[in-house]
Amino acid sequence: MLSAVYKSKKKADTYLYVEKRDDFSKVPEPLMATFGQPSFVMLINLEKREKLGVADLEKVKQELTDKGFYLQLPPKQENLLDEFRKQNGVSQ
Repeated sequence: MLSAVYKSKKKADTYLYVEKRDDFSKVPEPLMATFGQPSFVMLINLEKREKLGVADLEKVKQELTDKGFYLQLPPKQENLLDEFRKQNGVSQ
């Protein structure tokens, strides 16, 4: 299973996986407008992978099969101040 990977120029650490290079026909227009102009990163064979960075490999494959694309969003960032407060028993 080959997939083309693109990064967003508008949204940091946001990637779009599609089935064929430069074919965004299955990606909804509102998503493409938010994603911005895609910048090609690489073409990968998902069948030969055991891991896939921060994305769940099986979920990527499933969404490519079901929807024709997969959107990888950046991991949720922790609020370091809240974590510090919790560790030190300080109420907000």
